[in-house]
Amino acid sequence: MIRKLGQVMLYVNDQEKAKRFYTEKLGFELLSEGGADEGFRWIEVAPKDAATSLVLHDKEAVAKMSPELHLGTPSLMFYTDDIDALYADCKSKSVTVGELVELPFGRVFNFADEEDNYFAVMEQR
Repeated sequence: MIRKLGQVMLYVNDQEKAKRFYTEKLGFELLSEGGADEGFRWIEVAPKDAATSLVLHDKEAVAKMSPELHLGTPSLMFYTDDIDALYADCKSKSVTVGELVELPFGRVFNFADEEDNYFAVMEQR
Protein backbone atom coordinates (compact mmCIF):
# COMPACT_ATOMS: atom_id res chain seq x y z
CA MET A 1 0.00 0.00 0.00
CA ILE A 2 1.14 3.54 -0.72
CA ARG A 3 1.79 5.44 2.50
CA LYS A 4 3.02 8.86 1.32
CA LEU A 5 4.12 10.94 -1.64
CA GLY A 6 7.91 11.09 -1.56
CA GLN A 7 8.96 13.16 -4.55
CA VAL A 8 7.46 15.23 -7.34
CA MET A 9 9.47 15.34 -10.54
CA LEU A 10 9.62 18.77 -12.16
CA TYR A 11 11.00 18.90 -15.68
CA VAL A 12 12.66 22.28 -16.23
CA ASN A 13 14.52 24.00 -19.05
CA ASP A 14 17.27 25.42 -16.81
CA GLN A 15 18.12 23.44 -13.68
CA GLU A 16 20.45 26.06 -12.19
CA LYS A 17 17.87 28.80 -12.60
CA ALA A 18 15.19 26.55 -11.07
CA LYS A 19 17.49 25.64 -8.15
CA ARG A 20 18.16 29.32 -7.43
CA PHE A 21 14.42 30.11 -7.61
CA TYR A 22 13.44 27.44 -5.09
CA THR A 23 16.37 27.93 -2.70
CA GLU A 24 16.90 31.70 -2.89
CA LYS A 25 13.41 33.02 -3.53
CA LEU A 26 11.21 30.43 -1.80
CA GLY A 27 13.67 29.38 0.91
CA PHE A 28 13.67 25.66 0.09
CA GLU A 29 16.59 23.55 1.27
CA LEU A 30 18.92 21.87 -1.20
CA LEU A 31 18.65 18.22 -0.15
CA SER A 32 20.91 16.65 -2.76
CA GLU A 33 22.10 16.78 -6.31
CA GLY A 34 23.95 14.38 -8.51
CA GLY A 35 24.09 12.46 -11.73
CA ALA A 36 26.14 15.04 -13.61
CA ASP A 37 28.94 12.53 -14.19
CA GLU A 38 26.46 10.09 -15.73
CA GLY A 39 24.88 12.75 -17.95
CA PHE A 40 21.57 12.78 -16.08
CA ARG A 41 21.74 15.54 -13.46
CA TRP A 42 19.07 15.89 -10.80
CA ILE A 43 18.56 18.43 -8.02
CA GLU A 44 16.36 17.71 -5.00
CA VAL A 45 14.85 20.61 -3.03
CA ALA A 46 12.14 20.89 -0.40
CA PRO A 47 10.72 23.19 2.23
CA LYS A 48 12.33 22.65 5.65
CA ASP A 49 11.08 19.43 7.29
CA ALA A 50 8.77 18.61 4.36
CA ALA A 51 7.68 15.02 3.76
CA THR A 52 7.70 15.54 -0.02
CA SER A 53 10.50 16.97 -2.13
CA LEU A 54 10.79 18.34 -5.65
CA VAL A 55 13.34 16.79 -7.98
CA LEU A 56 14.40 19.15 -10.77
CA HIS A 57 15.24 17.28 -13.97
CA ASP A 58 16.45 18.67 -17.28
CA LYS A 59 13.43 18.53 -19.58
CA GLU A 60 15.46 18.03 -22.75
CA ALA A 61 17.53 15.17 -21.29
CA VAL A 62 14.42 13.38 -20.00
CA ALA A 63 12.67 13.78 -23.36
CA LYS A 64 15.62 12.14 -25.13
CA MET A 65 15.82 9.30 -22.63
CA SER A 66 12.06 8.70 -22.27
CA PRO A 67 10.16 10.28 -25.16
CA GLU A 68 6.88 8.71 -24.00
CA LEU A 69 6.85 10.67 -20.72
CA HIS A 70 4.47 13.57 -20.22
CA LEU A 71 6.77 16.50 -19.40
CA GLY A 72 4.11 19.03 -18.46
CA THR A 73 4.23 20.88 -15.16
CA PRO A 74 2.06 19.40 -12.40
CA SER A 75 -0.46 21.56 -10.61
CA LEU A 76 0.95 21.94 -7.10
CA MET A 77 -0.62 23.39 -3.96
CA PHE A 78 1.81 24.42 -1.22
CA TYR A 79 0.78 25.17 2.36
CA THR A 80 1.97 27.96 4.66
CA ASP A 81 1.22 29.01 8.22
CA ASP A 82 1.63 32.75 7.49
CA ILE A 83 0.40 33.65 4.02
CA ASP A 84 0.78 37.41 4.55
CA ALA A 85 4.50 37.09 5.35
CA LEU A 86 5.10 34.68 2.46
CA TYR A 87 3.21 36.90 0.03
CA ALA A 88 5.25 39.96 1.09
CA ASP A 89 8.51 37.99 0.93
CA CYS A 90 7.75 36.71 -2.58
CA LYS A 91 6.92 40.21 -3.78
CA SER A 92 10.12 41.62 -2.24
CA LYS A 93 12.13 38.99 -4.17
CA SER A 94 10.40 39.88 -7.49
CA VAL A 95 8.46 36.62 -7.67
CA THR A 96 5.43 36.99 -9.94
CA VAL A 97 2.41 36.62 -7.65
CA GLY A 98 -1.31 36.75 -8.22
CA GLU A 99 -3.81 38.44 -5.98
CA LEU A 100 -4.14 37.16 -2.42
CA VAL A 101 -7.74 35.95 -2.29
CA GLU A 102 -10.11 34.65 0.34
CA LEU A 103 -11.85 31.44 -0.72
CA PRO A 104 -14.34 29.33 1.25
CA PHE A 105 -11.51 26.93 2.21
CA GLY A 106 -8.87 29.55 3.04
CA ARG A 107 -6.65 32.33 1.74
CA VAL A 108 -4.68 31.55 -1.42
CA PHE A 109 -2.36 33.13 -3.96
CA ASN A 110 -0.66 31.90 -7.10
CA PHE A 111 2.99 32.44 -7.98
CA ALA A 112 5.10 31.76 -11.05
CA ASP A 113 8.55 30.25 -11.23
CA GLU A 114 11.27 31.51 -13.59
CA GLU A 115 9.76 29.50 -16.49
CA ASP A 116 6.26 30.96 -16.00
CA ASN A 117 4.80 27.81 -14.46
CA TYR A 118 2.12 28.73 -11.94
CA PHE A 119 1.63 27.12 -8.55
CA ALA A 120 -0.60 27.95 -5.58
CA VAL A 121 -0.09 28.52 -1.86
CA MET A 122 -2.84 28.16 0.73
CA GLU A 123 -2.75 29.19 4.37
CA GLN A 124 -3.26 26.32 6.80
CA ARG A 125 -3.54 27.03 10.49
